[in-house]
Amino acid sequence: MKKLHVTIQLEMSVPDDWELASTSEGGQVLKLPNRQFLDIAIEPLFASDPEETWTSTNDDDVLNDILDMVESEEVTYQFVTH
Repeated sequence: MKKLHVTIQLEMSVPDDWELASTSEGGQVLKLPNRQFLDIAIEPLFASDPEETWTSTNDDDVLNDILDMVESEEVTYQFVTH
């Protein structure tokens, strides 16, 4: 097996009432005002042609096989005020 490093960096404009929340494992997630939490993480997408529409898999076994390959994941959130 080869090692693959994937770095994901997003910049988003989000509503002012979104907050940061910590998980019991020390990670961070976003707390939304509707009693939901949002974690932005890797989700494998598939297509039969790279120019066509990409979709998530409906096959849990395929998804689990891909996610089992992930050895670590780190997502950091920071609000920026100007």
